[in-house]
Amino acid sequence: MQKNNSQESVLIDGSRLMIEAMARAGADTFIGYPITPANLLYLYATQRFELMLPAPDEITTIQWMTGLAATGRIPVTATSFPGFALMIESINMAYMMELPMVIVLAQRLGPATGTATCGAQGDIALLRGMYSGGFSIPVFSPSAYSDSWTMAGEAVRVAIKLRTPVVLLTSKEEVMTHKNFDISHLPEITATQMKGFDLADEYRTYANTEDKIPPFLAVPNNKHQIRITASTHDTKGILQHSTEEAIDNTLRLQEKTMKYLDDFTHYDLDEQAGATKLLISFGITALAALDAVNRMRTSGEKISLLTIKTLLPVPPVYYEIMDKYSNIIIAEENSTAQYSKILFGDRLPKNVTHIGTFGRMITPSDIINGGAE
Repeated sequence: MQKNNSQESVLIDGSRLMIEAMARAGADTFIGYPITPANLLYLYATQRFELMLPAPDEITTIQWMTGLAATGRIPVTATSFPGFALMIESINMAYMMELPMVIVLAQRLGPATGTATCGAQGDIALLRGMYSGGFSIPVFSPSAYSDSWTMAGEAVRVAIKLRTPVVLLTSKEEVMTHKNFDISHLPEITATQMKGFDLADEYRTYANTEDKIPPFLAVPNNKHQIRITASTHDTKGILQHSTEEAIDNTLRLQEKTMKYLDDFTHYDLDEQAGATKLLISFGITALAALDAVNRMRTSGEKISLLTIKTLLPVPPVYYEIMDKYSNIIIAEENSTAQYSKILFGDRLPKNVTHIGTFGRMITPSDIINGGAE
């Protein structure tokens, strides 16, 4: 896909934008097992990535990604809930090893294998609790075609910078729908480099540096011993049970994510003067939310719109924004108020309204009628 400074409209889908953006951001490897609705990501990766390996299953996918990440490659995969469920243990392993990778999770209707050709926003609660111990994983959610480009590139940047797995959460409609789109306005994406290591120094695979991010040294290396492990370990990578150094090293994983949360917090806020009502949405539902806000304003109702792109960890600025409003509406394509409960707990405050659906997309009318006072 070529970009220039003049208008250039093309028929394109979110999958191609994501693959191209990730390749430009520094990802050089795709490993995957095809699954609906992530098949187009798999297809485009065969055409774009420097190395593409078809895996026999999803467990093998992450295992191979981990091995290649240890050699300095930046791997990507794409899946849906059934495949992601099989990957979770190995993603935990990669997280503990501090190896960068991006998992594109194209949501579809569940539980179990559900309906492969029906979209949803039903995997959010899973992502909040996928790490044992409740540790956080950066999760981005594109809400428009331009976001498929920028958030995909950002997912790779953050994975490399923090040495961590990152999830790009999307849905069937975003990755499979073809649309006439002007690519000339997309921002340039440059590759991110891993924090390097001076070979003259002593190497500790998991050194607790001031920035909380250990320098990376790829295997194999003839000068330094490199220990990479998923078990509790000290800064040298030596297995420990519960020594102070090992526990501090494990807690550092959460600390480094939270330390840089402001750096990867992304959202759009359309504030209307005098509004007491705030509509919050993300992903594919954000398009319905935008339409609903325009209709409500046309009818004379004052309302602001918060479009969330960094889903997890929850940035504190979201609460600062919400505190300004007496009436909050959260629209998400699930029946169990998953992100609403992540924000507020199981007992939603009386001023918070959840608008959800199951088995179909949320419409602007759903939001207008469900959010009416």
